[in-house]
This record gives sequence, structure tokens and C-alpha cells, in this order.
Amino acid sequence: MENQLAKSTEERTFQYQDSLPSLPVPSLEESLKKYLESVKPFANEEEYRKTEEIVQKFQSGIGEKLHQKLLERAKGKRNWLEEWWLNVAYLDVRIPSQLNVNFAGPAAHFEHYWPPKEGTQLERGSIILWHNLNYWQLLRKEKVPVHKVGNTPLDMNQFRMLFSTCKVPGITRDSIMNYFRTESEGRSPNHIVVLCRGRAFVFDVIHEGCLVTPPELLRQLTYIHKKCHSEPDGPGIAALTSEERTRWAKAREYLIGLDAENLALLEKIQSSLLVYSMEDDSPHVTPEDYSEILAAILIGDPTVRWGDKSYNLISFSNGVFGCNCDHAPFDAMVMVNISYYVDEKIFQNEGRWKGSEKVRDIPLPEELIFTVDEKVLNDISQAKAQYLKEASDLQIAAYAFTSFGKKLTKNKMLHPDTFIQLALQLAYYRLHGHPGCCYETAMTRCFYHGRTETMRSCTVEAVRWCQSMQDPSVSLHERQQKMLQAFAKHNKMMKDCSAGKGFDRHLLGLLLIAKEEGLPVPELFTDPLFSKSGGGGNFVLSTSLVGYLRVQGVVVPMVHNGYGFFYHIRDDRFVVACSAWKSCPETDAEKLVQLTFCAFYDMIQLMNTTHL
Repeated sequence: MENQLAKSTEERTFQYQDSLPSLPVPSLEESLKKYLESVKPFANEEEYRKTEEIVQKFQSGIGEKLHQKLLERAKGKRNWLEEWWLNVAYLDVRIPSQLNVNFAGPAAHFEHYWPPKEGTQLERGSIILWHNLNYWQLLRKEKVPVHKVGNTPLDMNQFRMLFSTCKVPGITRDSIMNYFRTESEGRSPNHIVVLCRGRAFVFDVIHEGCLVTPPELLRQLTYIHKKCHSEPDGPGIAALTSEERTRWAKAREYLIGLDAENLALLEKIQSSLLVYSMEDDSPHVTPEDYSEILAAILIGDPTVRWGDKSYNLISFSNGVFGCNCDHAPFDAMVMVNISYYVDEKIFQNEGRWKGSEKVRDIPLPEELIFTVDEKVLNDISQAKAQYLKEASDLQIAAYAFTSFGKKLTKNKMLHPDTFIQLALQLAYYRLHGHPGCCYETAMTRCFYHGRTETMRSCTVEAVRWCQSMQDPSVSLHERQQKMLQAFAKHNKMMKDCSAGKGFDRHLLGLLLIAKEEGLPVPELFTDPLFSKSGGGGNFVLSTSLVGYLRVQGVVVPMVHNGYGFFYHIRDDRFVVACSAWKSCPETDAEKLVQLTFCAFYDMIQLMNTTHL
């Protein structure tokens, strides 16, 4: 990281933005061919034949017309999907987003210099905050290295959304406020907000032109902590952000109508660099078991996190940290990047501050005191009640598999990401007795403002392999062959998706064109196989590789009878985090994780059977 940062003086973070290629529109024929193949595992012969007819009719009829209109739209935009995706996937969604949309993850410092230890929350907090603020300064100076695949630069636009960004609720559609500016663009907000025991405080992190130091931050955090622990709790305005979106929008309008000063306070929170949360809990965590810490970060106290904020940095009483982020403005890789940067800094400095202990005379934090009445307090308690009810239904199982990792799978010439995806397919098949439609995130950042594409991991080849593993009459050699075919298929599809040749976003574009033109929804989208195969956000397995660093994350399932499955890969281990709803009798996150781990062993064993 250090060397990269040194080198980066030659390159600026956002310098390639204007030269990135536009997001392409795939060929209609190719997309429909791939779609048909993806529904096969979920159809009997008759169902498949019917869908085939629907697709053929679509291709030669309305589909072609919609495709032409989409091509027209793409001519005038560098990314034809961007605005649509933001609205459909995030801003139009009305369910509470803090629990259902946000992603969360722990800071990895507990694995080395910062194991859980009471009495360390404030001191460690000052250090972790300082490293985050340094990253903010690097970003403002455009010194964060440009991400590349080989020599090809990737889109960095999402990094603009990390700091000073907030979603604002609307009655029918939310909006995103972004106040971040690079140094060359002008002034950027330089205050942070601290939430503690239902109260909110604000202070600047630049004093007399210089970044405040950890000892100075410690003084600010200690002041807030002492004040909150010796006085009554605040109203917990932040809990409103966990509410259903339209309800939160109305509560916000009411709050502003009550006192115009409330709007200024809300804007202070919206524009802040980040929200720093002080929790009283001490969640358990070890390098092998992440279950409790992930639950605490994803579904902790709603009065001390601002659900709409792009970055909530959360501290716990035992000196463990994590983040909770709104998913609308960016994808998890942005958080992975800053988390890794901060973790490396803490590791290099042995978890300590090695600079001056001098504390300048800095203004004390200022409390943001909202004007509230009985209705606001009632809205808050209602928001808390609905949030805690839904949160208590979530099951999270997150463990490290430590018998082997990337090193061994690479040695066996198996791609580690595909290895986990296929193990998950086998685990789901064994647990549920049928294939599970699966969404894996593919990255399209080689295009202008590219974000993600859906990679459907439940392929015909994967299902054939799963069936062979459950059939005692199939030889080990045949199982191995089927597994390698499934690997090859998965790897090719991932490559296609990242190159802008996926089909899910393309189909979404065609559907949205039809809606914009006031046309009836084409039969392709109302066909039962469309949703049965995962279309329209109905994937029972919602999965993502968090990366190859010491960073883990978690999300809730996409559907009630599904699973959220995030994982990261290291040389010597695989760490997985699986979520499910307790109220669904069919799903069990613990069992799925254990069966995935069993599948890891089965797959490696198959690769050891070379002469069968």
C-alpha cells in the first residue's frame, strides 16, 4: 500500500474517468440465449418448452423493438444503466433500508494488535478515526491509487461517495446528497458526527489547517462519552432512519416543520464526513467465529447509527470496530479498500499512536439538539419497535474454515471463488434437495460508472455435478469431470459478465423501456420461470466475494426463504458469513455453512483422485 501511494503521485485517483469506455448494450440474441440456459435447472420439460416459446416470441416481436429503443438511449449516455439501477435497486425501494439494503462488516484489527478488551474503546477509537481521516485526505488530494486489472484502469467514481454522502428519504423515491469535493474542486465538509446513547455531537477534524491528532480526537471522544454516561439518554432521532422509507420521509418533513433549525441539524449529519457510533455492547469475536460481531454491526442499536449514511464507523465497549453502510451510493469494494488501508496502518504501528501527545486548544464538540414533541417521540419508539422486531428474526452464522484456503485450490488449478460458489451449490442441494437460484456479484468497473452485473451461479453444469455427488452409482472420475465442467462454465460466465456481456441488467433495461413507453409488461417477465430462476430480485442465494484481504462483510437474504452469503478468501482459509430469517422454517444458516465446509473437503478429495 505504501509503495502504491508513493507511486500514485504520478497518477490521480479520478484522472481516467473521462477516458473509460461506455457501458455496452449486449446483443439481444446472446442475452436471450443465456437467459434460457439459466432457467433450465428450475424447469421440467414442459415448463422449459413454454418459456422457450415465450422467449422466441419476445425476440422476434416486442423484444427487438425495445432493444432498438435501448440502443438509442445508450447513444446519448456513457452509462445507460446508471440512473435506472440507482432508482430501481435502491432509491425507489420502500422497505426499511437500514436492515434490508445496508451492508456491514467488522474491522480486522481484533486478529492482531487489538483483541477484544474492555476500557480500550476511546483510545483505539481515536487511532482508527485518525487513519480514516488520513484516507479522506488522500482521496481529497487524489492520491488513492487507481484500481486496475492488468494495465486497464477501473472506474473510481464510487470512491467519491464514501465520505460526506447521505441518502435522504422521499415519499416515493429517495435521493442521494453528496457533499464531497477533491481539493482541486473546492471546499469539502470537514466535520464528523458522533452518536452516543441517543444523542448527536459534531466537531471539526481540521484545526488551524491541520488534521486533528489521535490525542486530540481522544479528548473529543472522551468528552462525549463522559457526558452521555453521566446524563439522561437523548431522544434517539437516528432510529427514524431505520423506518420504512415513506414513513421516514413523512416523519422527517414533520420534524422540519416543527422547527426550521431541525433541517440545519439534519444537514449537518448528512454532510458530515462520516458518523462515528459509540455502542455500549461488547460482542464476542475470534478469528474463527464472526457470528456475534456481524450481528452487532448489522442489527445493533438503531439510535446510534444513521442508516442513510454512506459510512457509519461503529465502536464497541470492548474495543472492537466495524462499519455499516448504505448500499445505494457504492458497492462493498469501496469499504473493503479503506478497511484494508486502515487495518494495515494499525498493524504497521502495532496498534499504537507513535506521534506527539500534545493537545491543542480545540473547541469542544457541539451537541445537535433537535426540537421534538410527543409525535416525534412516538415516531421514534415506533421505528425502534419495528426495527428490533425484524432484526431479532435474523440468524447469522459466520465462521472461518481453516483447514486450507486459496493456496491449495490454486495448487489444484481451481479458481478459489468458483470453488466456494460450487461448494455452496452442493451444500444447498444437499440441504434442500433441489438447486438454488444464485446471484453472485460480477464487477463491471472497466466501464464508465460501471457497478455490478448478475452472475447466475446455478448452471446446468453445476446441477449435473451436484446430482452426481448424491448418486452412489456415479464413479469418482465422472464426478471429477462434471465438477471441472462446472468450473469451466462458471469461469467463462464471470469473464463475460465483467466484460459487459451479462444478461440480467440488459433484461432489466428492456423491461424499464417498456414501462417508460407505457407498454404492457412483456410475457417474458410474467412467466413463472422468470422469478423461479431468480429474476426480479428473487434469488434464494444472494452471494458476493468480499475479496482476498482480511475484510469480511454480511447482508440479509434477498428473499424470505433465502440466504445472504458473503465470503472472503485467504491463502490459508475461507471465511464465510451466512444470514437467514428465523421465521422461515426451511432455511438454516448454520447448517448451510457446515455443509459448505463439508463440500470443500469433498471437492479437494475429488481432485486427489487422479487415476480413476
